[in-house]
Amino acid sequence: MGSKLLYYLILIPISHLPFWALYLISNFLYIVLYKLVAYRTKVVRQNLSSAFPEKDEIEIKEIEEKFYRHLCDLIVEGIKAFTITQEETEKRMVHRNIEVMNQYKSSKRTAVLVGGHYGNWELYAIGIGLVSTYSPIAIFTPLSNKFLNKKITKSRSKYGLGLLPTSEVRAHIQSTSDEQSVIIFAADQSPRKSQKAYWMNFLNQETGIQFGTEKFAKSFNAVVIFGNIYKVKRGHYEVEYEVICENAEETEYGYITQAHTKKLENIIKKQPEYWLWSHKRWKHKRPVEAAFYSDMRFKL
Repeated sequence: MGSKLLYYLILIPISHLPFWALYLISNFLYIVLYKLVAYRTKVVRQNLSSAFPEKDEIEIKEIEEKFYRHLCDLIVEGIKAFTITQEETEKRMVHRNIEVMNQYKSSKRTAVLVGGHYGNWELYAIGIGLVSTYSPIAIFTPLSNKFLNKKITKSRSKYGLGLLPTSEVRAHIQSTSDEQSVIIFAADQSPRKSQKAYWMNFLNQETGIQFGTEKFAKSFNAVVIFGNIYKVKRGHYEVEYEVICENAEETEYGYITQAHTKKLENIIKKQPEYWLWSHKRWKHKRPVEAAFYSDMRFKL
């Protein structure tokens, strides 16, 4: 009952507000979350300090403040996603060069699209089905709250995105051979099993990278494409695509993982405030038996 009241009495009414009103709410949230509650400020500060040891306290503080302003924008934009129109979605999430991905559809190639929690990934998920000639499928973990899971899934998939748990993706592709899919991975989350992660340097730290993107791409000899979401201005984003490889099974072990991780790292270094610093990304340490792969292994 509590979830239904939250959804119908709070989230949906807020979602119908115009963007200018939503950003007034965001400004207020910034004061509450950052100034009053100090939501995960210790995590954010530690992550930033470890990632950028060359920056002083003033510089770290500046990035931190910009991050929280962006985070609050993401919250209200996420609420807006429940009722956002197709026209508004296309206006606020512009795909610069979607043809980089779409060109492989005619040759009936499965594609893997990889990126990170940078910019506004929720708005991207809602809009990708409007521009992709592929059938886009995002891998997700269902929420434990069945009501909210149903509503969020419906919101994300309303313009063509398919949502599948990891365990069902392989069977789905094999059963729909006449319809090519692009499988979307957000590969910057902390891996569940440290022993199975690919350990490399990321943002100045030993980091376990989820290997699922590369493993999946190789099993289908997929085209692998990196997608980056730039924040142009408040409420407006652009996506740029870049091919990592055309035949995944022909690449050396680790190449795909290092390539997409380093591309994301370079983007974060340019504008760090738009990455999800409140995530406990480095909560796991490398097991002694796990190999560490040097940045110099490949020329990316």
